[in-house]
Amino acid sequence: MLEALQAGVPSNALYIAQRLDNDDRVRDSIKIAAERGIALLEVTRDKLDRLTEGAVHQGIALQIPAYDYAHPSELVELAHDAAETPLIVALDSVTDPRNLGAIARSATAFGAHGLLIPSRRSAGVTGGAWKTSAGTLANLRVARAANLTAALRDYREAGLFVVGLDGAGQTDLDQVDLLAEPLVIVIGSEGKGLSRLVREHCDVVTRIPMRAAAESLNAGVAAGVALYEVARHRRP
Repeated sequence: MLEALQAGVPSNALYIAQRLDNDDRVRDSIKIAAERGIALLEVTRDKLDRLTEGAVHQGIALQIPAYDYAHPSELVELAHDAAETPLIVALDSVTDPRNLGAIARSATAFGAHGLLIPSRRSAGVTGGAWKTSAGTLANLRVARAANLTAALRDYREAGLFVVGLDGAGQTDLDQVDLLAEPLVIVIGSEGKGLSRLVREHCDVVTRIPMRAAAESLNAGVAAGVALYEVARHRRP
């Protein structure tokens, strides 16, 4: 909670359970919320349980507004405005908000300009995603596309290479010579990988080389490894 407030996560209210022992982190959270003009509301633990739908809250919870998604083209514009080579991470059938949050952390750490998610059958920017992102979603734009394959096609027409990441890929990621170019990395779900249509809209489908004993990595870990490899190729 404190990390989210420090990162400037958009917030409507901070709920504090009655008779909560105010340790340093709680006191700091209350101070930041007051400084930002966020409403402070003391509630019973039962009400806090209902508000958080049974999630673990440790007596404190932050209410966030609905996320304002960007248009896919805005992510490319962000890179151009910064005079940087575009790097976008697209998610195909990643339905766990915690994976979205973890990917957001890696994307922020390794210089991506945003995440692209489909409107349907995908995790969105929810409280769970905010929590796992440790506030990094406040500094990373997320775009949503009604049709993921159409958005990937538009990116290709704009000069970006689309690199799919899938356990069944035929090319090792570290053997791809396009990683320093304008790039979209598409992360598939852990179970099914990339969908057929999305694979067809990739310039190349790659895999992360690893020992046979490990069949796959979850989407969050795979994205972190892939983004590190891209950052390594882009070092001066």
